[in-house]
Amino acid sequence: MKPLAHLDQLNLDADTKQQVAGIVQTLLDQAQQAQQEIRAQELKIQALTMELAHLRRIRFGKKNESLSSIQPSLFEESVLADIAAVHAEIEQIDTTAKTATNRSTRSRAGRQPLPDHLPRIEHRHEPASCQCGQCGKALVKIGEDVTEQLDVEPARFFVHRHIRPQYACKTCETVTAEPVPPAVIDGGMAAPGLLAWVISNKYLNHLPLYRLEQIAAREQVTLSRSTLAEWVGRTGVALQPLADRLKWHLLQGNTLHADESPVAQQEPGNGKTRKAYLWAYRSNDLDPGPRIVVFDYQTSRSGRHAQNFLQNWQGHLQVDDYGGYKALFSRTASPCIELACWAHARRRFFDLHQANDSPMAFEALQRIGELYAVEAEARQLDCVVARQQLRKQKSLPILDALHDWLMQTRLQTANGGASAKALDYTLKRWPSLVRYAHTGNLPIDNNPVENSIRPIAVGKKNWLFTGSERAGQRAAAIQTLLGTAQLNGLDPAAWLKDILTKLPTWPNSRIDELLPLTPEFIEALKQEKL
Repeated sequence: MKPLAHLDQLNLDADTKQQVAGIVQTLLDQAQQAQQEIRAQELKIQALTMELAHLRRIRFGKKNESLSSIQPSLFEESVLADIAAVHAEIEQIDTTAKTATNRSTRSRAGRQPLPDHLPRIEHRHEPASCQCGQCGKALVKIGEDVTEQLDVEPARFFVHRHIRPQYACKTCETVTAEPVPPAVIDGGMAAPGLLAWVISNKYLNHLPLYRLEQIAAREQVTLSRSTLAEWVGRTGVALQPLADRLKWHLLQGNTLHADESPVAQQEPGNGKTRKAYLWAYRSNDLDPGPRIVVFDYQTSRSGRHAQNFLQNWQGHLQVDDYGGYKALFSRTASPCIELACWAHARRRFFDLHQANDSPMAFEALQRIGELYAVEAEARQLDCVVARQQLRKQKSLPILDALHDWLMQTRLQTANGGASAKALDYTLKRWPSLVRYAHTGNLPIDNNPVENSIRPIAVGKKNWLFTGSERAGQRAAAIQTLLGTAQLNGLDPAAWLKDILTKLPTWPNSRIDELLPLTPEFIEALKQEKL
């Protein structure tokens, strides 16, 4: 060290010189240690500043760990809906159990009479022929079998009055009448419009069943939560095949978005909640075909759930940097091709700029903004070849310049800080980030699937948690149908009402025609089967 070298120039005896040298060395060690501590404190302050800026931007609301008086009833709704769903699944397997199950359910619930003040719409179901099917003589009307179903339009309840005249043959001593129209819930008082109202309000408007009960009560209509929960459970079972079919169509695509969002699931019996996850898979808007989003409810964030969902699917998969997806890209059989998300890379620099007005982060945001300006121009092009040519001419030069700038900036940036982490995130994933620009059909970011999840995430403030794993799976299937309907420009509630009307008698071989896809795609599917 230079300070110690100067001691030789001093006229000191050996003992004094050794003592002074020890003191100087101690001071030097203390100074070096102080510098290391200062550097560590600076990094810690920088990290905390980043975290504070991030939290201010998100602005989570106040959370209360205690359960309100409403929350236990939300759990009870899920349990009741689960029970009804189990009954419906049993009936699908064992048709002999249907009569006994429906009878026990009705006797337990104790149906309320439909209010007299509601308007009635009569539907008369006359036999196709007034001649006896056995002897050919004229039938004589001897009475009527009347059943009533409650239906609803927005803010207006009304009753469908089904009148089925009964005709008797005096010669054969037989009675003829039209059969009861088939329904999603056999023998139930809920018409398809009412079921669609309940389902869309619960899963699209995120209204708990107790609020729907209150809405009906204001119209002097009694709809108990137990009845509503039964309808939800049985309707969920009836709609499951449609959600399964949408998954099949989704996996026919060559490019998918994937993301996951945490949800709370209540544990039965102890009132506590655990963290579950709603996984979302979205079709690529730049590929031909319908827009589809499929939700998959799972009790953890393990990557095996994504592997189980995709199975042997091969194609480009756009995800964030979560490690659970890595096995899909490294597997030896049927590997997926990773697409990184520029929105996630940009977010790192955005947080850094928000925290301390970093000039480096601002420069990165400007350069990434140029990429998105090209994409705004590319969205106006319908031809994949034209988009590819545009990206080749404009995006690739921007990316080349951006990579050079990132490399040079990283060499001048100290390790361990937020700036280094933002630069390293982008450079580490560079091959996956630039892959889109060499094509005309791959997306630049994962925003489409995040936008599909966002309404559900906002709705969590209303429903707080799922009451059970089955309830979460049912919600995922219904959200799949309603979310896909919205992506294709359909009115989810109107589509659901129409489907619940057709579903009881619809042949399974034509299930594609019931899916919430564009009319053009449905017509193309019908033509393929001709």
